[in-house]
Amino acid sequence: MRFPFETPPEPGAAVEVAEGVLWLRLPLPMALDHVNVYALADADGWTLIDTGMNSRKTRDIWEAALAGPLAGKTVARVLLTHHHPDHVGLVGWFQDRGAELLTTRTAWLYARMLTLDVQDRPSAQSMQFYTRAGMTPEMLTKRAHERPFNFADVVAPMPLGFTRVEEGETLTLGGRRWRVRLGQGHAPDHITLWSEVDELVIGGDQLLPGISPNIGVYPTEPEADPLTEWLEATVRFVPHAREDQLVLPGHKLPFTGLPFRLQQMAENHHQALERLLGHLHEPQTAAGCFPALYKRPIGEGEYGLALVEAVAHLNCLLRRGQVCRSLRADGAWLWQAV
Repeated sequence: MRFPFETPPEPGAAVEVAEGVLWLRLPLPMALDHVNVYALADADGWTLIDTGMNSRKTRDIWEAALAGPLAGKTVARVLLTHHHPDHVGLVGWFQDRGAELLTTRTAWLYARMLTLDVQDRPSAQSMQFYTRAGMTPEMLTKRAHERPFNFADVVAPMPLGFTRVEEGETLTLGGRRWRVRLGQGHAPDHITLWSEVDELVIGGDQLLPGISPNIGVYPTEPEADPLTEWLEATVRFVPHAREDQLVLPGHKLPFTGLPFRLQQMAENHHQALERLLGHLHEPQTAAGCFPALYKRPIGEGEYGLALVEAVAHLNCLLRRGQVCRSLRADGAWLWQAV
Protein backbone atom coordinates (compact mmCIF):
# COMPACT_ATOMS: atom_id res chain seq x y z
CA MET A 1 0.00 0.00 0.00
CA ARG A 2 1.10 3.57 -0.71
CA PHE A 3 -0.20 6.90 0.57
CA PRO A 4 0.29 9.63 -2.05
CA PHE A 5 -0.93 12.38 0.31
CA GLU A 6 0.93 12.27 3.61
CA THR A 7 -0.69 15.31 5.22
CA PRO A 8 -4.48 15.67 5.61
CA PRO A 9 -6.15 19.03 4.95
CA GLU A 10 -6.64 21.44 7.82
CA PRO A 11 -10.24 22.21 8.89
CA GLY A 12 -11.82 24.50 6.28
CA ALA A 13 -9.09 23.74 3.73
CA ALA A 14 -8.99 21.17 0.93
CA VAL A 15 -6.50 19.07 -1.02
CA GLU A 16 -7.08 18.29 -4.70
CA VAL A 17 -6.55 14.53 -4.97
CA ALA A 18 -7.58 14.29 -8.63
CA GLU A 19 -8.83 16.72 -11.25
CA GLY A 20 -12.00 18.30 -9.88
CA VAL A 21 -11.96 16.20 -6.68
CA LEU A 22 -11.26 17.91 -3.34
CA TRP A 23 -10.54 16.11 -0.07
CA LEU A 24 -11.74 17.78 3.15
CA ARG A 25 -11.48 16.55 6.73
CA LEU A 26 -13.92 17.23 9.58
CA PRO A 27 -13.40 16.64 13.32
CA LEU A 28 -15.23 14.01 15.39
CA PRO A 29 -15.63 13.97 19.19
CA MET A 30 -14.35 10.41 19.66
CA ALA A 31 -11.22 8.27 19.52
CA LEU A 32 -11.42 8.16 15.71
CA ASP A 33 -11.27 11.92 15.65
CA HIS A 34 -12.01 12.74 12.03
CA VAL A 35 -14.06 11.86 8.97
CA ASN A 36 -13.07 12.44 5.35
CA VAL A 37 -15.51 14.06 2.96
CA TYR A 38 -15.04 14.88 -0.71
CA ALA A 39 -16.29 17.58 -3.09
CA LEU A 40 -16.65 16.84 -6.80
CA ALA A 41 -16.88 19.78 -9.21
CA ASP A 42 -19.96 19.67 -11.45
CA ALA A 43 -21.30 22.20 -13.94
CA ASP A 44 -24.23 23.08 -11.67
CA GLY A 45 -22.19 23.20 -8.44
CA TRP A 46 -20.52 20.77 -6.07
CA THR A 47 -21.40 17.16 -5.35
CA LEU A 48 -20.42 16.30 -1.78
CA ILE A 49 -19.61 12.78 -0.63
CA ASP A 50 -20.83 12.64 3.01
CA THR A 51 -21.03 15.58 5.42
CA GLY A 52 -19.70 14.95 8.94
CA MET A 53 -21.67 15.28 12.19
CA ASN A 54 -24.11 18.06 12.97
CA SER A 55 -22.42 20.49 15.37
CA ARG A 56 -21.76 24.21 15.46
CA LYS A 57 -18.04 23.54 14.96
CA THR A 58 -18.63 21.38 11.88
CA ARG A 59 -21.09 23.87 10.37
CA ASP A 60 -18.54 26.67 10.87
CA ILE A 61 -15.88 24.59 9.12
CA TRP A 62 -18.24 23.98 6.21
CA GLU A 63 -19.00 27.70 5.97
CA ALA A 64 -15.26 28.39 5.79
CA ALA A 65 -14.78 25.70 3.16
CA LEU A 66 -17.72 26.91 1.08
CA ALA A 67 -16.33 30.45 1.08
CA GLY A 68 -12.74 29.29 0.60
CA PRO A 69 -11.69 26.23 -1.46
CA LEU A 70 -15.25 25.65 -2.74
CA ALA A 71 -15.20 29.22 -4.06
CA GLY A 72 -18.75 30.15 -3.13
CA LYS A 73 -20.32 27.72 -5.59
CA THR A 74 -23.55 26.07 -4.56
CA VAL A 75 -23.78 22.50 -3.26
CA ALA A 76 -26.02 20.89 -5.85
CA ARG A 77 -26.21 17.44 -4.31
CA VAL A 78 -24.93 15.20 -1.53
CA LEU A 79 -24.19 11.53 -2.07
CA LEU A 80 -24.47 9.69 1.25
CA THR A 81 -22.37 6.51 1.35
CA HIS A 82 -24.12 5.06 4.43
CA HIS A 83 -26.34 6.04 7.33
CA HIS A 84 -23.86 6.40 10.20
CA PRO A 85 -24.00 9.79 11.99
CA ASP A 86 -20.47 10.92 11.13
CA HIS A 87 -21.47 10.69 7.47
CA VAL A 88 -25.13 11.72 7.48
CA GLY A 89 -25.02 14.40 10.19
CA LEU A 90 -25.37 17.48 7.99
CA VAL A 91 -27.24 15.98 5.04
CA GLY A 92 -30.51 17.63 6.15
CA TRP A 93 -28.69 20.96 6.63
CA PHE A 94 -27.54 20.86 3.01
CA GLN A 95 -30.96 19.71 1.82
CA ASP A 96 -32.51 22.74 3.51
CA ARG A 97 -30.12 24.81 1.39
CA GLY A 98 -31.41 23.21 -1.80
CA ALA A 99 -29.11 20.19 -2.25
CA GLU A 100 -30.43 16.93 -3.69
CA LEU A 101 -29.76 13.78 -1.66
CA LEU A 102 -28.55 10.64 -3.44
CA THR A 103 -28.33 7.42 -1.42
CA THR A 104 -29.70 3.91 -1.13
CA ARG A 105 -33.23 3.38 0.11
CA THR A 106 -31.82 1.38 3.05
CA ALA A 107 -29.46 4.17 4.13
CA TRP A 108 -32.19 6.81 3.90
CA LEU A 109 -34.71 4.74 5.85
CA TYR A 110 -32.22 3.91 8.59
CA ALA A 111 -30.98 7.49 8.91
CA ARG A 112 -34.42 9.07 9.00
CA MET A 113 -35.89 6.43 11.33
CA LEU A 114 -33.02 6.68 13.80
CA THR A 115 -33.07 10.48 13.75
CA LEU A 116 -36.77 10.45 14.65
CA ASP A 117 -36.37 7.75 17.35
CA VAL A 118 -35.38 9.79 20.41
CA GLN A 119 -35.18 7.89 23.72
CA ASP A 120 -34.56 9.19 27.23
CA ARG A 121 -33.66 5.73 28.57
CA PRO A 122 -32.63 2.46 26.86
CA SER A 123 -35.50 0.30 25.65
CA ALA A 124 -36.30 -3.06 27.23
CA GLN A 125 -34.99 -4.72 24.07
CA SER A 126 -31.68 -2.87 24.37
CA MET A 127 -31.28 -3.88 27.99
CA GLN A 128 -32.03 -7.51 27.11
CA PHE A 129 -29.40 -7.33 24.35
CA TYR A 130 -26.77 -6.05 26.80
CA THR A 131 -27.75 -8.72 29.33
CA ARG A 132 -27.52 -11.49 26.73
CA ALA A 133 -24.08 -10.18 25.72
CA GLY A 134 -22.77 -10.57 29.25
CA MET A 135 -22.49 -6.95 30.36
CA THR A 136 -21.66 -6.74 34.07
CA PRO A 137 -24.47 -5.96 36.57
CA GLU A 138 -22.79 -2.68 37.50
CA MET A 139 -22.60 -1.55 33.90
CA LEU A 140 -26.17 -2.71 33.23
CA THR A 141 -27.42 -0.61 36.13
CA LYS A 142 -25.53 2.40 34.86
CA ARG A 143 -26.85 1.97 31.31
CA ALA A 144 -30.42 1.57 32.56
CA HIS A 145 -30.36 4.99 34.25
CA GLU A 146 -28.56 7.11 31.66
CA ARG A 147 -29.72 8.65 28.40
CA PRO A 148 -28.51 6.54 25.48
CA PHE A 149 -26.90 7.94 22.36
CA ASN A 150 -29.54 9.32 19.99
CA PHE A 151 -28.95 10.07 16.32
CA ALA A 152 -30.83 13.33 16.78
CA ASP A 153 -28.01 14.53 19.07
CA VAL A 154 -25.62 14.78 16.11
CA VAL A 155 -27.78 14.44 12.96
CA ALA A 156 -29.75 17.36 11.56
CA PRO A 157 -33.45 16.74 10.81
CA MET A 158 -33.86 15.15 7.40
CA PRO A 159 -36.66 16.40 5.18
CA LEU A 160 -38.66 14.06 2.98
CA GLY A 161 -37.31 13.24 -0.44
CA PHE A 162 -34.22 11.57 -1.87
CA THR A 163 -32.97 10.03 -5.12
CA ARG A 164 -32.38 6.29 -4.84
CA VAL A 165 -29.03 4.73 -5.80
CA GLU A 166 -28.89 1.01 -6.58
CA GLU A 167 -26.32 -1.73 -7.10
CA GLY A 168 -24.72 -1.75 -10.57
CA GLU A 169 -26.06 1.54 -11.86
CA THR A 170 -23.88 4.25 -13.37
CA LEU A 171 -23.78 7.80 -11.99
CA THR A 172 -22.23 10.82 -13.67
CA LEU A 173 -20.68 13.02 -10.99
CA GLY A 174 -17.79 15.45 -11.16
CA GLY A 175 -17.28 14.85 -14.87
CA ARG A 176 -16.80 11.11 -14.36
CA ARG A 177 -18.92 8.03 -14.85
CA TRP A 178 -18.99 5.93 -11.69
CA ARG A 179 -20.15 2.35 -11.25
CA VAL A 180 -22.06 1.76 -8.02
CA ARG A 181 -21.03 -1.30 -6.03
CA LEU A 182 -22.69 -1.86 -2.66
CA GLY A 183 -20.82 -3.07 0.37
CA GLN A 184 -22.35 -4.77 3.40
CA GLY A 185 -21.47 -5.58 7.00
CA HIS A 186 -20.32 -2.22 8.34
CA ALA A 187 -23.59 -0.67 7.19
CA PRO A 188 -26.31 -2.19 5.00
CA ASP A 189 -26.10 -1.20 1.32
CA HIS A 190 -22.98 0.92 1.75
CA ILE A 191 -22.23 2.80 -1.49
CA THR A 192 -18.81 2.54 -3.09
CA LEU A 193 -18.13 4.32 -6.39
CA TRP A 194 -15.66 3.06 -9.01
CA SER A 195 -14.66 5.52 -11.74
CA GLU A 196 -14.96 4.21 -15.29
CA VAL A 197 -12.70 6.93 -16.76
CA ASP A 198 -9.70 6.91 -14.39
CA GLU A 199 -8.30 5.08 -11.37
CA LEU A 200 -10.45 6.55 -8.59
CA VAL A 201 -12.52 4.63 -6.03
CA ILE A 202 -14.68 6.28 -3.37
CA GLY A 203 -14.60 3.73 -0.59
CA GLY A 204 -16.37 5.37 2.37
CA ASP A 205 -16.00 3.14 5.43
CA GLN A 206 -16.14 -0.07 3.40
CA LEU A 207 -12.56 0.35 2.18
CA LEU A 208 -10.30 1.74 4.90
CA PRO A 209 -6.51 1.65 5.31
CA GLY A 210 -4.89 0.68 8.57
CA ILE A 211 -8.08 0.06 10.55
CA SER A 212 -11.00 -2.29 10.11
CA PRO A 213 -14.50 -0.82 9.95
CA ASN A 214 -16.60 -1.72 12.94
CA ILE A 215 -18.83 -4.70 12.15
CA GLY A 216 -21.45 -4.94 14.84
CA VAL A 217 -24.74 -6.55 15.85
CA TYR A 218 -27.25 -4.25 17.53
CA PRO A 219 -30.53 -4.61 19.48
CA THR A 220 -32.46 -3.74 16.30
CA GLU A 221 -31.41 -7.08 14.73
CA PRO A 222 -29.77 -9.25 17.41
CA GLU A 223 -29.57 -12.41 15.29
CA ALA A 224 -27.92 -10.71 12.30
CA ASP A 225 -24.68 -11.97 10.75
CA PRO A 226 -23.03 -8.84 9.32
CA LEU A 227 -19.54 -10.36 9.36
CA THR A 228 -20.48 -12.99 6.77
CA GLU A 229 -22.06 -10.21 4.68
CA TRP A 230 -18.89 -8.12 4.99
CA LEU A 231 -16.61 -10.99 3.97
CA GLU A 232 -18.83 -11.81 0.98
CA ALA A 233 -18.82 -8.16 -0.14
CA THR A 234 -15.03 -8.06 0.14
CA VAL A 235 -14.77 -11.08 -2.15
CA ARG A 236 -17.11 -9.41 -4.67
CA PHE A 237 -14.81 -6.37 -4.85
CA VAL A 238 -11.69 -8.42 -5.66
CA PRO A 239 -12.22 -8.71 -9.47
CA HIS A 240 -12.59 -4.92 -9.73
CA ALA A 241 -9.57 -3.94 -7.62
CA ARG A 242 -6.31 -2.81 -9.22
CA GLU A 243 -2.98 -1.77 -7.74
CA ASP A 244 -2.99 1.75 -9.19
CA GLN A 245 -6.48 2.78 -8.07
CA LEU A 246 -6.51 5.72 -5.68
CA VAL A 247 -9.00 4.84 -2.93
CA LEU A 248 -10.68 7.76 -1.14
CA PRO A 249 -11.68 6.37 2.28
CA GLY A 250 -14.02 7.72 4.95
CA HIS A 251 -11.17 7.82 7.49
CA LYS A 252 -7.36 7.89 7.47
CA LEU A 253 -5.42 8.68 4.25
CA PRO A 254 -6.16 8.03 0.55
CA PHE A 255 -4.22 4.98 -0.59
CA THR A 256 -3.28 2.68 -3.45
CA GLY A 257 -2.81 -1.09 -3.31
CA LEU A 258 -6.45 -2.09 -2.97
CA PRO A 259 -5.97 -5.79 -3.95
CA PHE A 260 -3.57 -6.27 -1.04
CA ARG A 261 -5.80 -4.32 1.34
CA LEU A 262 -8.87 -6.42 0.51
CA GLN A 263 -6.90 -9.61 1.21
CA GLN A 264 -5.48 -8.15 4.42
CA MET A 265 -8.87 -7.06 5.77
CA ALA A 266 -10.43 -10.47 5.09
CA GLU A 267 -7.49 -12.32 6.65
CA ASN A 268 -7.71 -10.20 9.79
CA HIS A 269 -11.28 -11.34 10.39
CA HIS A 270 -10.61 -14.97 9.47
CA GLN A 271 -7.76 -15.01 11.99
CA ALA A 272 -9.99 -13.39 14.63
CA LEU A 273 -12.59 -16.11 14.07
CA GLU A 274 -9.92 -18.78 14.51
CA ARG A 275 -8.69 -17.21 17.76
CA LEU A 276 -12.26 -16.90 19.00
CA LEU A 277 -13.05 -20.53 18.24
CA GLY A 278 -10.01 -21.62 20.23
CA HIS A 279 -11.07 -19.36 23.11
CA LEU A 280 -14.49 -21.02 23.16
CA HIS A 281 -13.27 -24.42 24.29
CA GLU A 282 -14.59 -23.11 27.59
CA PRO A 283 -18.00 -21.36 27.75
CA GLN A 284 -17.80 -17.59 27.44
CA THR A 285 -20.12 -14.61 27.22
CA ALA A 286 -19.65 -12.13 24.37
CA ALA A 287 -17.94 -9.77 26.82
CA GLY A 288 -15.70 -12.63 27.89
CA CYS A 289 -14.42 -12.93 24.32
CA PHE A 290 -12.60 -9.58 24.32
CA PRO A 291 -9.16 -11.10 25.08
CA ALA A 292 -9.40 -13.36 22.02
CA LEU A 293 -10.55 -10.63 19.64
CA TYR A 294 -8.65 -7.51 20.69
CA LYS A 295 -4.96 -6.98 21.24
CA ARG A 296 -5.44 -4.18 23.77
CA PRO A 297 -7.44 -3.50 26.92
CA ILE A 298 -10.99 -2.31 26.25
CA GLY A 299 -11.93 0.82 28.17
CA GLU A 300 -15.39 2.13 28.91
CA GLY A 301 -15.29 4.47 25.91
CA GLU A 302 -14.63 1.57 23.53
CA TYR A 303 -16.77 -1.00 25.32
CA GLY A 304 -19.97 -0.57 23.28
CA LEU A 305 -18.31 -0.97 19.87
CA ALA A 306 -16.19 -3.86 21.14
CA LEU A 307 -19.29 -5.64 22.46
CA VAL A 308 -21.34 -5.39 19.27
CA GLU A 309 -18.36 -6.58 17.21
CA ALA A 310 -17.84 -9.56 19.53
CA VAL A 311 -21.49 -10.53 19.03
CA ALA A 312 -21.01 -10.23 15.27
CA HIS A 313 -18.13 -12.70 15.32
CA LEU A 314 -20.08 -15.09 17.54
CA ASN A 315 -23.16 -14.93 15.30
CA CYS A 316 -20.91 -15.72 12.33
CA LEU A 317 -19.58 -18.85 14.03
CA LEU A 318 -23.12 -19.80 15.06
CA ARG A 319 -24.32 -19.56 11.48
CA ARG A 320 -21.42 -21.78 10.41
CA GLY A 321 -22.44 -24.36 13.01
CA GLN A 322 -19.09 -24.09 14.82
CA VAL A 323 -20.48 -22.90 18.16
CA CYS A 324 -23.59 -23.37 20.23
CA ARG A 325 -25.06 -21.23 22.99
CA SER A 326 -27.21 -21.60 26.08
CA LEU A 327 -28.78 -19.11 28.46
CA ARG A 328 -27.11 -18.69 31.82
CA ALA A 329 -29.28 -18.19 34.91
CA ASP A 330 -28.69 -14.41 34.79
CA GLY A 331 -29.91 -14.19 31.18
CA ALA A 332 -26.51 -14.07 29.43
CA TRP A 333 -25.72 -16.27 26.46
CA LEU A 334 -22.87 -18.70 27.07
CA TRP A 335 -21.08 -19.59 23.84
CA GLN A 336 -18.98 -22.72 23.33
CA ALA A 337 -17.22 -24.44 20.45
CA VAL A 338 -19.07 -27.48 19.13
